[in-house]
Amino acid sequence: MATGETGFDDVSFDLVSVQYHALKAGHDYGQYVRDADNAGRQDIADFFRKVMEEDSARAKQCHEFLKDLSGTSASGPAVS
Repeated sequence: MATGETGFDDVSFDLVSVQYHALKAGHDYGQYVRDADNAGRQDIADFFRKVMEEDSARAKQCHEFLKDLSGTSASGPAVS
């Protein structure tokens, strides 16, 4: 499996990256929901909640893939 500069296989790195960004965005969306609620825009707040749920599901799927890979030779530090 190809490895990047991190020493971990590309697929694991990619999954961790997507998971991180989905979780980070989900954290940020909480503020967006509050902003929309404070502006009286329930429709926009609901949109942000939906986006937050989608990112949460995306992060969970990455977690499941990483668990599947964790016991195999297809993840972890690259063998030189």
